[in-house]
Amino acid sequence: MTSMLAEGYVVSMQIFAITLVGSIPLGALVAVGRLSKVRPLSWLTSLYISVMRGTPLMLQMFAVFFVPFYVFGRQTPPSYMFVAVIIAFVINYAAYFAEIFRSGIQSMPRGQYEAAQVLGYTSRQTFFRIVLPQVIKKILPAMGNEVVTLVKDTSLAFSIGLAEMFTTSRALVASQRTMVPFMIAALIYWLTCLLIELLLGRLEKKLDYYHD
Repeated sequence: MTSMLAEGYVVSMQIFAITLVGSIPLGALVAVGRLSKVRPLSWLTSLYISVMRGTPLMLQMFAVFFVPFYVFGRQTPPSYMFVAVIIAFVINYAAYFAEIFRSGIQSMPRGQYEAAQVLGYTSRQTFFRIVLPQVIKKILPAMGNEVVTLVKDTSLAFSIGLAEMFTTSRALVASQRTMVPFMIAALIYWLTCLLIELLLGRLEKKLDYYHD
């Protein structure tokens, strides 16, 4: 039981890690597009965010998984199951991260930019040396909430048959007729989220030298 749950946990953490690596940079790019003065780009990114946030992640996984067959008539290998989960998770979470980035950037007072200009900073220096560190501090709690949610959302991969930890625990419960696998899985999810919360808490303390 333990070894099977451990294998499922590895898959869950792979989904978690790859989603973070893919969705945070994509979310930053979408946020830039959302704030762009080019109206078609701003409108398209706004539509993307609206669709991703307004439809269930599970439905998005089904769409990514079945589109190659039902739209293009192409059979997909078993390995595509994992790929479909990653694609759905990345594009979904990028939309949430984009709104967090956007709100953080827009919360910065205009005086910050004007003061930097007076001091002779270029636009690039202003953003990376003055604005970005403060934005990171402001958005860290919201980002932390999304990261913790992502840990639990990895369990949604069961909907298209990917054997992550929740799928494994459910199979063990059905075969062994005991709730112990669910209890162990719940404990692992909780401990993982607790570890992330502690790491984010330490990071927030390190950024305490930035004050409003």
